[in-house]
Amino acid sequence: MSIQKIAVIGAGTMGRGIAYSAAAAGLSVILHDVSEASLEKSKSYLKTQFDRSVSKELLSKELADERLREINYTTELFEAARDRDLVIEAVLELMELKTSIFKQLDEYAPDHAILATNTSTMSPTEIAAQTKRPDQCLALHFFNPVPKMKLIEVICGLETSEETISQAIGFGESIGKECVRINEFPGFAVSRMNCLIGNEAMNMVMEGVGSPEDIDKAMKLGLNHPMGPLELADLVGLDTRLRNMQYLYETLGEKYRPCPILTKYVKAGRLGRKSGRGFYTYD
Repeated sequence: MSIQKIAVIGAGTMGRGIAYSAAAAGLSVILHDVSEASLEKSKSYLKTQFDRSVSKELLSKELADERLREINYTTELFEAARDRDLVIEAVLELMELKTSIFKQLDEYAPDHAILATNTSTMSPTEIAAQTKRPDQCLALHFFNPVPKMKLIEVICGLETSEETISQAIGFGESIGKECVRINEFPGFAVSRMNCLIGNEAMNMVMEGVGSPEDIDKAMKLGLNHPMGPLELADLVGLDTRLRNMQYLYETLGEKYRPCPILTKYVKAGRLGRKSGRGFYTYD
């Protein structure tokens, strides 16, 4: 089966980025969210992304306008899933929320459809167990910002079939991404390493080793990282990072204990870029 029709569930930062990447590649896209305001914000974001693609001569203006018009939006989960080849859930990192959505998607999506979660840490096996098609479920871990980041981690659950894995990798390649196949383990590959680096950078700030600016600069110039770990945490969202760290701490143990300053910042509402303040201050 060639994946031509996708739905993205959740119109936040990751969801709308996935929707853009698929639509820009010429796939049929439906973007779902329970919030009309989130969908409206996504429409503005998607127009900006397509305008950028035109300015960079990646798409003609005519083709960009056509593909933007062809994206559909809905607040009804049934409407989003009912005729899709692939449904990608991209909601908050809360297991109860993800499993609830998957139960509904299993009922609404056609029998041939693949169900994917964009989780960065959680078990696709546990999520898939809520469905009658665990062989057609897996995790597709995209990275922020989705239009720029080339990687997708394709995470295989216990029951994921080789056919599903092959189709998922084919989908990733069709939208211009590079895929790596990862066997399920908490944190997968990238998040497991990234959370450790970011958490240690936060400990260094808390201990007075250096300022956020100097620690990030050291990582960028000393280890050739394109973005410092504290800048990245602010971009991802400190509340999201805290949920990831708590999950890894529960599943992998002491070395993933969240840094106290991370917990303090989240309690204070300092969530990073989306709130205007995290380790840095934003306009």
